[in-house]
Amino acid sequence: MKVHAILNRGGGTLRTMDLDVLSALIVDEFKLHGHEIDIDILTGDELIDRIRANARRNDLDVLMVGGGDGTVSAAAAAVAGTPVSLGVLPAGTMNLFARSLDIPMELEQAVRALANGRIVEVDIAAVNGEHFIHQFAVGLHARMVRTRDKLDYGSKVGKMWASVKAIVSATQSLPLVDLEIVIDGKRESIRTPAVAISNNIYGEGHLPFADDPQAGKLGVYLMRSTDRVAMLKMTMDMMRGAWKSNKDLTVTEADSIRIVYGGRKTVKRAVMDGELKDLARVSDVTMHRRGLKVLVPEDCRLQ
Repeated sequence: MKVHAILNRGGGTLRTMDLDVLSALIVDEFKLHGHEIDIDILTGDELIDRIRANARRNDLDVLMVGGGDGTVSAAAAAVAGTPVSLGVLPAGTMNLFARSLDIPMELEQAVRALANGRIVEVDIAAVNGEHFIHQFAVGLHARMVRTRDKLDYGSKVGKMWASVKAIVSATQSLPLVDLEIVIDGKRESIRTPAVAISNNIYGEGHLPFADDPQAGKLGVYLMRSTDRVAMLKMTMDMMRGAWKSNKDLTVTEADSIRIVYGGRKTVKRAVMDGELKDLARVSDVTMHRRGLKVLVPEDCRLQ
């Protein structure tokens, strides 16, 4: 295979690593398995531009990226529907998409597993045509990210601690949003502190990631309570994979979803794959089954 790797110097755990050593490991492992590979180490706007440029290449088999959720999501969106496959080096805080693909969480192990990997097709979702690999959310999650981004953190542990503080802060006064939501043609008006839509339903007993990224269904999570304590409990239940036992949370599988929002504030009122987004008046969420080619370890359970 011909592989191009892009490492985000300022993203995830890579900001504290010796990237020359990591690059040498990547090159050695992929060449050992007969692949051709080159590597860019980039930051900022140049990173996204280079991702998009490489996604358009007709001589490339795999675009592999290392960085946080934003880097992986941007690369997935760029290669979705193209002949180029996505490779994911788990260098973010939680690496939820990498977990769905059975990629080892330790970087050296991940490099070795992917160098001996294979290509499979998985699902990718979209909001108004913009792709996401993990989650689209409205309400509390957006407030939590806005709060977290105001805090200083310089490491993976620091970001996790900042996230905990942001959750506690965001739940002090719940952001209630009035929405009309249409799930597979069934319409409902709801006032809620939180709505989330996932690219395939989350598994149980672990962090919120999909056990089966080929299931072909959107997951819809509606918080029914407006009580602050109940909201905090729901957030904790989601993080530990105990969402089925939460009486205030309605979870549904769907093929398509429409969210209609009539509120006054739209700027940075939604989150897609961890990145703040403006909330459109109408958000149409769709599933693209097997719309993304990915590089996975040889022993991955996916076919």
